[in-house]
Amino acid sequence: MVASTSEDRPPRPSSAAAIAAMSTRDRIVAIVGSSSGNLVEWYDFYTYAFTSLYFASAFFPKGDPTSQLLNTAGIFAAGFLMRPIGSWLFGWIADKHGRRTSMMLSVLMMCAGSLAIAVLPTYESIGAAAGFLLLVARLVQGLSVGGEYGTSATYMSEVAARRHRGFFGSFQYVTLIGGQLLATLVVVILEFSLSGDEIRAWGWRIPFVVGAAAAVVALYLRRSLIETSSAEVRKSKEAGTIGALFQHPRAFLTVLGFTAGGSLIFYTYTTYMQKYLVNTAHLDTKTVSLVMAAVLFVYMVAQPVFGALSDRIGRRNNMLLFGALTTLTTVPLLGAIGTVTSPYAAFGLILCGLAAVSFYTSISGLVKAELFPMAVRALGVGLSYAIANAAFGGSAEYVALWLKDAGVEGWFAWYVTGMCAIAFIVAILMPDNRRESLIEDN
Repeated sequence: MVASTSEDRPPRPSSAAAIAAMSTRDRIVAIVGSSSGNLVEWYDFYTYAFTSLYFASAFFPKGDPTSQLLNTAGIFAAGFLMRPIGSWLFGWIADKHGRRTSMMLSVLMMCAGSLAIAVLPTYESIGAAAGFLLLVARLVQGLSVGGEYGTSATYMSEVAARRHRGFFGSFQYVTLIGGQLLATLVVVILEFSLSGDEIRAWGWRIPFVVGAAAAVVALYLRRSLIETSSAEVRKSKEAGTIGALFQHPRAFLTVLGFTAGGSLIFYTYTTYMQKYLVNTAHLDTKTVSLVMAAVLFVYMVAQPVFGALSDRIGRRNNMLLFGALTTLTTVPLLGAIGTVTSPYAAFGLILCGLAAVSFYTSISGLVKAELFPMAVRALGVGLSYAIANAAFGGSAEYVALWLKDAGVEGWFAWYVTGMCAIAFIVAILMPDNRRESLIEDN
């Protein structure tokens, strides 16, 4: 029996009335299906960041540990450089051929990238080619994640009921953080099951094998998703085109401004924080992994609360609170974390920082999706996000480590603060979603 495609099924009406008529069960099934792939995508992507402390020496010449971490951080950043290309490619697919098709292809590509890293030979075996092959695999993952963000954010925004759109939309970051948390937990299990030498020798490959297998499961779940874009819109000449996208310059620039500060501070408190606690605060690696696992769990479960808050006070007010709080607190918080000696104090301080960030992350995809019309929504959300994310989020670790190596580590906190201040200014200028959400026009 031949599996049906999204084109074989009766087209799902795209009007606001038809979307509102969906049952709660339909919405939950759609959110779970899209979220499963989102979780796997981000698990695979973050596994690299959390295991790089162990495999840095496997792919680069022996030397100063900070230099090895700079090499792996550089490749981590390179993966972000592929995101704009991935967001353009998969955004075009999503707007022209359907959200479901785009999400299936992106998770399949992530599976391939993770499996490749799991079996890569080391520097000792093939020399400098090992680092090059690692870079290629990361570029494949970056292409995949670049396509994932815009499409999944668009899909979740379109299936959510208007009155609870912030709550449902927050599950994009629940699964994004969940993927990060799952990667952390797998590393913690490895650290308590194997010796440090065993993890550095071969144990670091296990999380990548797990990710590749999970991607296959997510692919199966995404096959059953209903399509949220209408056939009429997909057939239009403007669907998924750059020309149509740039008819909305204000929306594009708004997303760039939000993402520059939001991504930078998000990666500062999550992926870079593990290395910051080890290299600067000098806490034990295993202790740091446990602290970050606990932090990420609390941060994850808090997202729906902040998302629901945006349904009551409006997305613009959420963003104003994010910009103001992060601008005021980043320098003192990072300074205190850098001198912390207690894991409990580290947990509390990082969580304070992430509470402010939650005003943004809980509605990150939704606040952007509401700015674009259906014909270019996935492309608009994904491409504008990916450009700023690559420039500021992907480079966060590298910039922080470079400044530390240069002896001016404290400058990094001011850099993050400056970008969050820009996000605050953008929030002042943005339209209020309660009056101007373009999702309501479809």
